Amino acid sequence: MRRLFTGEHSTPPTEDAPTLVTARRIRTMTDARPEAEAMVLLGGRIAWIGETAAAHAEARRLCRTDQRPHHVDLGDAVVAPGFIDPHAHPLMHGQMMSWVDCSPERAGSIPEIVELLRAAAARLPADTPVRGYGYEQTNLAEGRHPTRDELDRVADDRPVYLMNASGHGGVVNSRTLTSCGVDESTPDPPGGEFFRDGDGRLTGEVSDSACNVLTGLDGVKIGSHGPNFHLGDSPAEHLEQLDASQQEFLSHGVTTIGDAQVSRREFDTYLRAAAEGRLRTRVGLYALSHLLDAAVDLGLHGAFGNARLWFAGVKLYADGTLGGSTAYFPEGYRDDPCRRGMLYHPPEEYAELVRRAHSVGLQTATHAQSPTAVGMVLDAVRAAQRTAPRKDARHRIEHCGLPSAAQVAEIADLGIIPVNQPQHYHNWGDGLLTTVGETAARFNPLGEFDAAGIRFALSSDAPVADPHALAAVGTAATRRTRSGAVHGSAELTVGVDRALQAHTVDAARALGREHDLGSLAPGTRADFVVLDDDPLSLSPDTLPALTVRQTWVDGRLAWEAPR
Repeated sequence: MRRLFTGEHSTPPTEDAPTLVTARRIRTMTDARPEAEAMVLLGGRIAWIGETAAAHAEARRLCRTDQRPHHVDLGDAVVAPGFIDPHAHPLMHGQMMSWVDCSPERAGSIPEIVELLRAAAARLPADTPVRGYGYEQTNLAEGRHPTRDELDRVADDRPVYLMNASGHGGVVNSRTLTSCGVDESTPDPPGGEFFRDGDGRLTGEVSDSACNVLTGLDGVKIGSHGPNFHLGDSPAEHLEQLDASQQEFLSHGVTTIGDAQVSRREFDTYLRAAAEGRLRTRVGLYALSHLLDAAVDLGLHGAFGNARLWFAGVKLYADGTLGGSTAYFPEGYRDDPCRRGMLYHPPEEYAELVRRAHSVGLQTATHAQSPTAVGMVLDAVRAAQRTAPRKDARHRIEHCGLPSAAQVAEIADLGIIPVNQPQHYHNWGDGLLTTVGETAARFNPLGEFDAAGIRFALSSDAPVADPHALAAVGTAATRRTRSGAVHGSAELTVGVDRALQAHTVDAARALGREHDLGSLAPGTRADFVVLDDDPLSLSPDTLPALTVRQTWVDGRLAWEAPR
């Protein structure tokens, strides 16, 4: 392990003594002092920041007479605020880590996916379901979703579920359909679909709210309020999954997460983790909109909790996903005009959900990808503000993939925060030109947001993409896809400095925590990441390979790279 305590006082002093941190450079993400050499930590916060010589004096001044400062010399490392990931699914991410990885790096065709799943089935007990995750149909050699018949070759004596990388559904085998009571006569639920071929036979593909059937009789049911990825595991398994997930976030320098789909499963797991001292990151909770009435009835009119775990707002869905081709395009998809995607709610029903949340002071965060879905959000927020004006309401649009130029101006006018995922562009940007058409070249128009003065945020949507903040920052600056292509104009990119801001202080603002998170200044929480080099001095293409040495939360080392 790397030696932490060096310099004039190498032995840690008493627990409550100030800690002096020195490094080659500290990127503060503040306007008042963009760079520093040292900072003094006390009580989990930053007490002072500036030049090294003055920092030594300040650390000694803050000591009691029986204390001496604790000195952490980080040498040639560069320090930045801990990354804020305002839209992710930590428990789902932990769950996926135990499934079969069928991502493009592991499988480029459907036969390769089948072989990965067959190998897993051979290792598992006979009665254990086989679960895979991560395929993206546009990146497969066949350019389509697998089918139930192909998954029947994995196993026909137990359920097989292959989740799409988007998390908005996937493909199941025949055994799963039968055990769930789904056949050709089963109607599609609102906000979901059991896909059929030209003869009306079920293909095995299920999307969005249709995934409710996969959660079992006693599983979480959310109706038409979102894609259901809440497959049943025990509370003990959930805690282990959350442990593994937090470790992954911390390894990428992420110290704060916005959980963008909280049901009773997530809420229960976070409470258990907090009670057992297993909550290693900060988490802001966005309750799924099927819980809106319960939140209002409880009187949750705003942020509630503490610095480590808090209720932040309500998550809603307007349409489906671009990656899985369920985002709503009424004119149909370019490669399949009969496929239009879906809306989770009729516009008037969605607007009423927003109105109710807004009227009691809650922030809303709505998944919306297509121009039609983005328009629904804008209309609903505008109507809610007319009924009950609120200054700085900070309603969010999650993903906000393909807003029109006119809608970008409206987003700015309404003070809405787009929460974007550059890694989605990296993974899906090429395929969207096939499924959506040339308009997809504008996917994730960060440069347009910046030009309009919009304080957008960056996130991962993990497990849809890895919680790799530096990869997101790099892609925001390059717009380079998995194939190496760059689509759209240079005006769609932003600089590395702006992307870093969007993954730190502006991401904290999206969670309502910019006063104490996302920057390094006196009074802020001592959450920071220790990097091998300065991201502002490197080529954006190299940022994904930049090493995270350490991650600190509340002035304590939370993760360190193995040596």
